[in-house]
This record gives sequence, C-alpha cells and structure tokens, in this order.
Amino acid sequence: MKKLLSFALFDSGETILGALIFSTFYPLYITQHIDPKLYSFLYGLAFFFSFFIALPLAKVADSKAFRKQFFTLFTLLTVFMGAFLSLTAHNPQRNLFIYLCMVVFHQQAMVFYNSLLAGLTQRGFASGFGVAFGYLGSSVSLIFLASWLKVPEVFYQVSLLFLILALPAIANLPNPSSKKRVSIRQVISDKKFLLLILSILSLTEVANTLIAMMGVYLKNAYMLEEREIYRVIGLSALGGVLGGIVFGVLTDKLGVRAVFPMGFLLWPCFLLLLFFIPRDFVLILGLLGGLSLSHLWTTSRVLLIERFPAEEVSVRMSFLSLTERIASTTGLWTWSLFMLLTQNNYKLSALLMIVFPTLGFLLYWFSKR
Repeated sequence: MKKLLSFALFDSGETILGALIFSTFYPLYITQHIDPKLYSFLYGLAFFFSFFIALPLAKVADSKAFRKQFFTLFTLLTVFMGAFLSLTAHNPQRNLFIYLCMVVFHQQAMVFYNSLLAGLTQRGFASGFGVAFGYLGSSVSLIFLASWLKVPEVFYQVSLLFLILALPAIANLPNPSSKKRVSIRQVISDKKFLLLILSILSLTEVANTLIAMMGVYLKNAYMLEEREIYRVIGLSALGGVLGGIVFGVLTDKLGVRAVFPMGFLLWPCFLLLLFFIPRDFVLILGLLGGLSLSHLWTTSRVLLIERFPAEEVSVRMSFLSLTERIASTTGLWTWSLFMLLTQNNYKLSALLMIVFPTLGFLLYWFSKR
C-alpha cells in the first residue's frame, strides 16, 4: 500500500503543478510581457524538443536500468526551476527561458514516472489510484488554493508542495531492474506498436479537445451561466475520481486488454449525449466526461507495459508522452475546422469528433492482428 500511495501522491502533486503553474498563473503572468501567440509557439516548441530529448534518455534508462535515477533527477530539476521562477520574475525574458526548461524537465520526469509503473504488481489499481488522486489534487488546488496565491511567490510555493508530494515516490517506488539495449529504429518499425499509439492518439484527440473547450461549449451550446459551468466541470472531477478507482480495479481484475477497448464505446456515447441531451440533464455530461477521461489516463500507460517488452518501457512511454502533446494541437485544429464547416454549430461540430474514436477502434483492431 505504501508504494501505491507514493505513486498516487506524485500524480496529485503533478496535477497541482499543472493546474496552478502551467495552466493558470504562469500563462497569465508571462502574457502581460510578451505576445500570447509567441508564448503559445514557444510552449509548443518546448514539448517538441522534450520528445527528442526523451528518446535518447529513455534508451539509456532501458539499457542501464536508470529509470528511477532519471525520474528523481528530473523531478528535482523541475522543482528547482519552479523555485527559480520566483527569483527571476523581474526579468520576463530570462524567466521565460527558465520556464521552458522547467517544461522540458517536467516532461522527462513524467516519462520516467510512467515507466516506474512497470515495477508495481497492481498496475491497474496504481494507475487508477494515481488518476483519482490527480483529480482530487487539481480540484482542491483550484478551489481552495488559487485565490490565496500570487505571482511571483506562487512559483516556489507550488514547486515546494510538488516536492513534498513527490518525495514518497522518490523514496519508495522501486526501480524496474530489467535492462535491454533498445533500437529506436526497431521500435519505430514495429507496426503493432505504431498502430496502438495512433489508436491511443485518436482517443486523446477528443480528450484534450474536451478539456480545452468544454467551458466554451457549455456556454454557447446550452447558454449556461458561469456557476452552472463550474458545476458541470466540478462533477467531471468527481467522475474522474470515481473512474480512476473503478477502471483501476477492473484493469487488474479483467486485464487491461479487456478494459482499454471500453474507451471506444465511452467516447462515442459522450459525444452523442453532447448532441442530444437537453439542458436540464446537462450535469450528466460532466460525470460521463470525467469517467471517459479517467479511463483513458488509467488504462493507456498500463496497456503499453502489458503489450510490449518491459525492458523497453521508457522508450515506449516516450511515444505515449508524444501522443498527448500532438493531440493538444491537432484536436483543436480539427475542432476549429469542424466549426468552420458547420458555421459555428457547436453541437454538430462536437458530434463530428466521433470520427476519432471510430478511427481509433479500427487502428486498435489492426494492432492486434
């Protein structure tokens, strides 16, 4: 239980860091000093570099069994950079460079954090427990902490909180001892792996678009007031907590190969409800949305561990991290295209997103052949 709790506490700390710094306080601070379009471009560029840094590091981690060492190193570097943000807030250009380094370090830490899941026995429950704690952490931080925090102190304060929640993982999580000299070319040429990654990407496209656009959708499609929107989004957090536990247990009981394909049913059901459900029952959307998100985050990383050699887990997780970054961009591009084609019909545009889980199911089916 100590290992499971340690894994979950890190997930909670990471989502608090993301909710308060990456998604809220830093963008609001830096866009007062530079053009938001430039910030968005540089932020996306940092994710691009993160993948190409992660690949050679993951290769070393798999060949030398350095997964825990790299996880610890990049977690501590993330904390250090976060604290350094508070000290350089008077110099926005230097501060932005430090922030982009923090983004890259954080991405590396997440790759190796997911790799450590291979060292746990109850992988499904550990993954789901982490997702549940993550939803709790982000909800509590945004509801109870955000209003008390201010720039620049928020950067070191949240980084310190992240460190406190990360220390149990650094101390207690085992380092998977398997070693293998991994060929990146061989991994890329593995058609089953690429098809599976693309199927996960297809679901992540819908998930990341939902996260980014749900508030705007509810306001324009249902004419909800802000307090009603917060209620729906808050219920999605409850669905995330519930889903993390439920899908984690099911993953261990039934096997991830049986549970992961449920996502190809959950997401179309959610998108159909978005189109047909009347305003009076809109709260159901929040609950189902949270369940669908938690299912994806809980099962996808376990699936990669179960279907492919454990000795290659860090390299494979690098590609999973890449899918999340790509989906953040292409999902929103596709949503914008659908909005253009439907002349700003929010409900029809959302319904058209059903093409992604449909395509994902086909890719997943071919990956098993």
